[in-house]
Amino acid sequence: MGHQRRLTLTERIFYESHCHTPLCKHAIGTPVEYAEQAASRGLKGIVFTCHCPLPDGHSAQWRMGVDQFGEYVDLIADARSRMDGRVDVRLGLESDFFPGIEPWIEKLHRQAPLHHVLGSVHMQMSAYRQRYFNGDYFEYQKTYFNHLAEAAETGLYDTLAHPDLVKNESPASWHFSRIQPFIERALDRIASTGVAMELNTSGLNKALPEMNPGPGMLKLMQARGIPVVIGADAHSTDRVGDHFQDALRLLENAGYSEVSIFLGRQRQALPIAAVKASLVSE
Repeated sequence: MGHQRRLTLTERIFYESHCHTPLCKHAIGTPVEYAEQAASRGLKGIVFTCHCPLPDGHSAQWRMGVDQFGEYVDLIADARSRMDGRVDVRLGLESDFFPGIEPWIEKLHRQAPLHHVLGSVHMQMSAYRQRYFNGDYFEYQKTYFNHLAEAAETGLYDTLAHPDLVKNESPASWHFSRIQPFIERALDRIASTGVAMELNTSGLNKALPEMNPGPGMLKLMQARGIPVVIGADAHSTDRVGDHFQDALRLLENAGYSEVSIFLGRQRQALPIAAVKASLVSE
């Protein structure tokens, strides 16, 4: 295969929509390095969505501190300035959801001009587990999908991140046919809100090695007209834009013809064929 011509910034069309910074305490690499990797993958831009600060020390070891949010905003603004004309760098956020957190998240989102807000149910976090896990993984899965739908219904989020993440909590307890009716109920609720859902490529590196969500859930989403955003959930520079071509093929196999991005918290739909053609081959 011959070398693919590198497209100019004006010719590129797709974005990395889920990536992190060292402020979350479990990612490595500077935002500029992430942005440079985005350019090498044929991406027009990158939206940083680092883990939001939460009150009362909730999972503090996995996210920026409350007093670091301003530092985060400045860090991304600096990267945007330094990469001007090369990669479009935007500020976003990955914000947790669990019942009762809504007032905090709503106030946080007003503190900066965000371009993409991911809503995440992080059922693996100790505080969440202590509150909702009773030893029955099937019940935990049902709780997770109910909370995912509740997150969409708050109106606080643009996209629901890694929306079957719970399958990695206990892969041996994950039986898609058993949980499918509860997923379908959640998806019916989500579809009615207009909120998008993510196809997260980092699932290939998790306990149950497939993207989040898996093919069966993707087809259920497509049947309900739920738009999809692709993100690598990059916590290191090499993972920016990782497996995007594979993700686009999965979307096509599920019946999708378009994939979405968010800028200024407004969804833009792009033809999958055009996005595939624009990306550097993996």
